[in-house]
Parts: sequence; C-alpha cells; structure tokens
Amino acid sequence: MTTGSQVAHSGVSAALLLSLALAACADPAPDEAAPADDGSSMQALVDQYAVFRLEADLSHLSENDQQVVRLLIEAAQPMEHVFWQEAYGDKEAALALANGDAATRRFIEINYGPWDRLRGDGPFIEGVGDKPAGANFYPADMTAEEFEAAAADNEALRSLYTLVRRNDDGALVAQPYHEAFAEAHMAAAARLRQAAELASDPALAHYLMLRADALETDDYQPSDMTWLDMKQNPIDVVIGPIETYEDQLFGAKAAHEGFVLIKDMAWSERLARFAALLPSLQESLPVADEYKTETPGTDSDLNAYDAVYYAGDANAGAKTIAINLPNDEEVQLAKGTRRLQLKNAMQAKFDKIMVGIAEELIDEDQQQYVVFDAFFGNTMFHEVAHGLGVKNTINGQGTVREALREHASPMEEGKADVVGLHMVTQLFERGELTEHSVEHHYVTFLAGIFRSVRFGAASAHGRANMVRFNYFREQGAFSRDEATGKYRVDFEAMREAVAGLSNLILTLQGDGDYEGVAQLIEEKGIVPPDLQADLDRLDAAGIPRDIVFEQGVSVLFGE
Repeated sequence: MTTGSQVAHSGVSAALLLSLALAACADPAPDEAAPADDGSSMQALVDQYAVFRLEADLSHLSENDQQVVRLLIEAAQPMEHVFWQEAYGDKEAALALANGDAATRRFIEINYGPWDRLRGDGPFIEGVGDKPAGANFYPADMTAEEFEAAAADNEALRSLYTLVRRNDDGALVAQPYHEAFAEAHMAAAARLRQAAELASDPALAHYLMLRADALETDDYQPSDMTWLDMKQNPIDVVIGPIETYEDQLFGAKAAHEGFVLIKDMAWSERLARFAALLPSLQESLPVADEYKTETPGTDSDLNAYDAVYYAGDANAGAKTIAINLPNDEEVQLAKGTRRLQLKNAMQAKFDKIMVGIAEELIDEDQQQYVVFDAFFGNTMFHEVAHGLGVKNTINGQGTVREALREHASPMEEGKADVVGLHMVTQLFERGELTEHSVEHHYVTFLAGIFRSVRFGAASAHGRANMVRFNYFREQGAFSRDEATGKYRVDFEAMREAVAGLSNLILTLQGDGDYEGVAQLIEEKGIVPPDLQADLDRLDAAGIPRDIVFEQGVSVLFGE
C-alpha cells in the first residue's frame, strides 16, 4: 500500500495468518485534533481532498474488453458495502451522524466513518469517541487477553478471513468472511465470472474464475499464484480482503477493497527491465551477507496502470498510488510479486499536492529537482524494495513479522522507503537510470516525506516517515533555514544516511530485534514541533492533503 503499500493476502496455513503488511498498534505520537464540527470547518475538511476524475483511454480495447471493464467495476462495488461493515458497521447509522449537514455527510463518506483518516483517526463529530483499534472486526467489549486465550484453542479466530463475534453464550467465535458477507461475495463472484467469459486474455480469464472461487471459499492462494502468471493482460483487477492496516488491534484481519486498472503498455515496457536486476540489487544491499541470503522471486515484474475505479479500503482516506502484492510470504518466495504503479493517480498527487509543497517548503534553488519522474521512480522502487532483505529472521525467531509483531509494519514500510532510495542511488551509479539525476530523486524524496507525514504519525506509514525524517535530520542529510522555514538537501550526507538507515532497519529485521525496533520507533517516530508548524503552513496555504475521485462507469464511458 502502500502505501503503500500499499496488497493481496493469500493462503490458509497458520504460518500465514498474519500479513506481511501487519498493521501497527504502538502508541502513536499525538496528532493534530480535527476541527470542530461546525459547517465551515467541515467544508474545510472536505476541501483538503482535491477532486480528480478517474479516466483512461480505452480506445485500444476491444468491445468485449470494454465490457469486461464495466463488469469489473460492478464486481468491485460490493467491496464498498463490506468495507463499511468492517470499518464501522452500519453505513446508514454513520451517515445519520451528519444530522443533515451535507459537508459532514460527505466527510463521513470519504472516511468510511466519523474518524479523520488523515489526522490520526481523530473523531470529527462530538460524542463518537475514539476509533476502536480493531475497527468492527471484533466485539467492542473484547479485550486482547480474552482474544489470546480464546485463540489458543481456536486458530480460526486469528485467520485473515474471519470476523470475531460472540455466540449466545458470550464466547468468542470465528465467522468466515464468505459466510458473513455471502451476498456481497456472491454478487462480486458472479460479475467476475461474466467478465472471464468476455476477456480477450486467457490468463486474465483464468484468474477471474479462480478469484471468484476464492470469494466463495476464502482460499485466495490459488488465485494469487495465477495472478502472478499474468503478463500480457491489458486489464487488471485487485479484489477481495487484502490489507490488514484497518485492524490496528492485532493486524490479523484483511479488509475488503477493489481496484480496476488499465495497463499503460508504453510505460510498462520502460519498467520491465528493472525486474531482472532484483538479484543483483539484493546483493548490493548495505548490510552483512547473512541479512540478504534470500533470493527475490524471479517472476517479479513491474507495470504501470491507469486506475479507473477504487473501492473499499483502497478508497478510504489517503489513496493508494502503488501496489506490491501478493503479501503471502509463501507466494513471494515461490514466485515473487507484481508491482503496479498507478500512474494517473500518482500524477494527480504530484500536480495537485507535491508541486505546492515544494514551493512552500523546499529552498528555491532546489525546487528544480522536484519532478514527476523522480516521484514516480521513488514510489516504484519503494514497492520493489518490499521484496528485498529477508522475510525470515536469521536467528530462528520465525518470520520478521512474527518476531516484530505490532512493529513489523512500520519497519517494513521504513525499509521499503529507504532501501528503495538506496536502489535508485545504485542504479544511477551503474548507469541503469539515466533520466534526470540522483539529486532529483533525493529532493523529491524529501518533499514526499512532507506529503506523507501530513497524514499523521498514528499509522504504520506515518511512523516510518518520522523515523526516517528524524534519522536523516540527525545525520545532516538536510537542513532547515530558520528564517525561511525551507529545507535543502546535502546530497553527499543524504547518500550516507540512506545507506546507514538501510543497514539499521535490515539488521533489526533480520535479528527480529523487537526491543530495538520499539526503541527506534519511540525515539524517532514523532513529529517535532518545528515540522508540525511547517505542515500547518501547508494547510494555511490551501495545499490539499490528498485526492478524492469522481469515478465509475458514467465517468469512464461518458454516460
């Protein structure tokens, strides 16, 4: 998700019941409070999202494939209903909290509930209380101790694909997703099967049939394996229970989402050559050999897409601009992952947000280095970097996610960011990257931290951003002019800081050093006052925090 990072979980074995993208539940740094719920303040909150129409050129698609796109959008729409259930509960009850105010209602829709996802999930309606850490995946009155005791005797409670509920006796029981959301799953599966009958690409058709089966059985690994085999498909879809970020209690429950995507063939050809470099990039990591013994999957690939529909978790709050999936460690080690760069959404964030941030916070003589190609590249190599390093600790503590528990996700996101930038540095030195310069990537990366940290330090991505920001500042990778409040990068110090932080995180992961990671996050996962003041300047300047979509069949086909 991605972002970031943002995707598909698979498998049913006990070893896979927690995702690689385990959502963190460490105590967050204090985030700014949401404005009071008067009309003008609520409209200001809505206005922090810049509107962007999800359109794409479909003229190269056959009539049947255009119909496939329509059907896939219809298949993704039930994910909206399911995610509302997971994030809040009854959608209509949530919307009723607006008391008829249009701006409040719209902001509830954007956030899938009365908690502001761009401000640390703080409530923006008086009296609703804090967002439950476990969202609506667990009973509201359940304690962590009660769950652990029950799960010791019932492994299904830990499954990615079950809700935890109480039976008539008050005991905790597991309700499989395909039963709890049977109507929505069957509706989506029916559309996927219809699309499969029309799809021009046989691999896509096969995947759609298997994904439909998965929605009706909760067995996602066969479809994930098949998804990795798709190479020539002009259309793509990510659908089902995917990321675990919404479950900030245990990070054990996958939330429903959907993406419908149109492949950009020209850009994808530009990216394809980087997949072959993964083994050598693994070898070049700035860490001891024992921390890079695993071999990235040889079938990993990179592609660029225009997104034409987002649903559910993908559409909540900050919008995903790149995807790395599946998250299933067994699938990753066997076949690698696919990295999908959502080019039109990325371009929207650059044009509507990054340009303004650079003008406000980057020294004038370095603003020239903030360019879209560097933003695209940094995002792409973040996703690539998820596949590097190790998935298993080097000292017998199991997987990295098992050893680091609630801190696994901040460390994984932090690794992907900084190792991705290390990879960019290496590729420029090898002559594999020739457009612009490493300096463009470094300055754009700093501007990107400002963009991301505006979402607060409560999330896994937010804590990763702050660890990186504070580490880089301590190492002199950038400086801040006290008079202007603007930042400039020291290029050589940035290079050294990138290698140093890469080494630190990769070592902590490989050692499964829970205490070391907890200390790093506690010390550096905070927003310092001067940075918060600078971020407030962005709000005062009217620079949006994120984007919101006009989307659907009517937008895409002009109906």
